Amino acid sequence: MEKSKSRVSKKDSSGAVLMLQGTASDVGKSVVTTALCRIFTQDGYGTAPYKSQNMALNSYVTEDGKEIGRAQGVQAEACGIKATTDMNPILIKPVKDMFSQIVVHGEPYQQMSASDYREHFLPRAKVTVMDALDRLRDQYDIVVMEGAGSPAEINLKSNDIVNMNLAGWADAPVLLIADIDRGGVFAFIVGTLELLEPHERQRVKGFIINKFRGDIKLLEPGLDWLTKRTGIPVLGVLPFIEELKIEAEDSVVLDTLRHRVVDHRDIDIAVIQYPRISNFTDFDPLREEKDISVRYVKSASELGSPDVIILPGTKDTIGDLEYLRMQGLDDGIAVAMGSGTQQLVGICGGYQMLGEMLIDPFAVEASEPRSAEGLAYLPVTTTFLKEKTTVRVHGTLALEHSLRLEENQGVTAIEGYEIHMGETDCSNKNNVTPLFRIEQITGEHVHEGWGTLDGATWGTYLHGVFHNDTLRRSWLDGIRVKKGLKTFGQTYSSNILKEQEFERIAEVVRNHVDMEQIYAIMGIR
Repeated sequence: MEKSKSRVSKKDSSGAVLMLQGTASDVGKSVVTTALCRIFTQDGYGTAPYKSQNMALNSYVTEDGKEIGRAQGVQAEACGIKATTDMNPILIKPVKDMFSQIVVHGEPYQQMSASDYREHFLPRAKVTVMDALDRLRDQYDIVVMEGAGSPAEINLKSNDIVNMNLAGWADAPVLLIADIDRGGVFAFIVGTLELLEPHERQRVKGFIINKFRGDIKLLEPGLDWLTKRTGIPVLGVLPFIEELKIEAEDSVVLDTLRHRVVDHRDIDIAVIQYPRISNFTDFDPLREEKDISVRYVKSASELGSPDVIILPGTKDTIGDLEYLRMQGLDDGIAVAMGSGTQQLVGICGGYQMLGEMLIDPFAVEASEPRSAEGLAYLPVTTTFLKEKTTVRVHGTLALEHSLRLEENQGVTAIEGYEIHMGETDCSNKNNVTPLFRIEQITGEHVHEGWGTLDGATWGTYLHGVFHNDTLRRSWLDGIRVKKGLKTFGQTYSSNILKEQEFERIAEVVRNHVDMEQIYAIMGIR
């Protein structure tokens, strides 16, 4: 539910701003931004997140069918408000090295090389990002701005629209976040400051050290030295938060998940991790089930014979299909399906791979038209189109399908979202059955997704399908029954867990950061 926006005493009539920048990528900017969004909201301030330019393949669909970075969508949820494209007006989605799709206010603008983007797009981007920020400041008491990477990237500073240039345009105070877990935290902080221009350095009003493990007393001499050396206070030291359940945006987290040792679980699920994997948070709810082990695999040798193999979404379906074959995973999947694997599942790009053909006549995902044979587990063909589908969907599980997700199945409501530039047609409906009935704006219903009659293979465009608690658990219990195991029934609510996690990280930050100083830095009484 969207919380009401309340006006409170602050420095001027427009919303106060606070910017979080980092000494490097993946230091925790998004998580701390999410925590502060929840804290300010708890304290009665109408709060909104903002990131002028984001680079991510894990995106979020707003209620009006626009695409933004997932972090800003999650942060909006932490604020209790609906996400809009003003919160992330520019989204960069890498298609391949040095080549990306540029999304402006939620809609595909153009595919550009890195050099073209810097030389021709960025010089004109100030108006776009500042208009969006100004609209947010008119609507909300506080706008929490998140930077990207490091403000000390010398080669990128001239056309910067997401770090110090933006802070200057918005007259925003900056908090610098550093990750102590990777080592060299004092060098990261001091080195970053040394590479800033004097007027940029003056914007840095405090440091937050993140991911600390150990005795804080052993760190205090270093904190005192840092304050004396820089003249800037350390506003807090955040502890390392175990089992963080905030949806990640960067696939770098998957490398940690790949190597995490998990106790033996009843059901083994393997997710194929190709180079352009997208929306991998689709599988976060599965990782929270106590009887499930979720593994991310990159080669046939890692695959084995899991109970379920999932082909996830991708920004480069044909390219990642080629990668899958180069790694021998096509043969590995075939062997697994013949030796104990119950189901092969495709989500979005993975669904397209399961078909017979993929055709890209307009070079939607490449620099030139191309086509490829699919894995041929489903009788479908995908053609990539110029127009992108981004929509939130509601519907039910199709009653006529043979993929029995529960023994006494009634109507199972589902919701999710679609982000794709392909249209998938079924060539032989005699061998498959539809998965879902999706409600259109007109009130009509259409079928979405296909599965084989024996339930062994199925695919869908719906991201977030496993966030539907009843569907997820009944599907898993169906796998348990086939293994001769007792069913669990519903175990937890993904929405309640998300809210609990927002509260948990807010409490951690509130307990370890000087919030009074932060309010003073923003000019709020």
